[in-house]
Amino acid sequence: MSPTRKSKLFAKCLKEIHKISKAKGAKLLRKEICRILKENIPYYNWVGFYLSDGKESLILDEYVGEPTIHTKIKYGVGICGQVALTKKTLIVPDVAKEENYLSCSIKVKSEIVVPIFKNGEFIGELDIDSHLLDAFSKEDKEFLENICHIISQH
Repeated sequence: MSPTRKSKLFAKCLKEIHKISKAKGAKLLRKEICRILKENIPYYNWVGFYLSDGKESLILDEYVGEPTIHTKIKYGVGICGQVALTKKTLIVPDVAKEENYLSCSIKVKSEIVVPIFKNGEFIGELDIDSHLLDAFSKEDKEFLENICHIISQH
């Protein structure tokens, strides 16, 4: 996808997310964000949120895409668990080369996980899988971090 097309898609999504963020509660906002991202970004094949239980585990929240057996993930386990510990966005260009990867589908080739903070505290993360190798760029990272900031305001 060309950088110009990607930039236009991201701007369109952010505009829609900003609009609905004023009218929706946190859970509905997360649900709508999943839908908007999956419907508009062709290489976002699974989009979901994991929320911290405050006790060293992540609990699957809203998502769109194939069902997953990973509804509860311990901090440190898998890519999502790593992000829960490091509190930093992680892009995995090729999940097959990642030793600490929890496989959800054989179709998944790359992943990005972005932490969400509220008042400086880690509260969850946005997880996106792609069926393409090396699907996520610096632009995706910045776009998704912006979305996580919007979520943190609710």
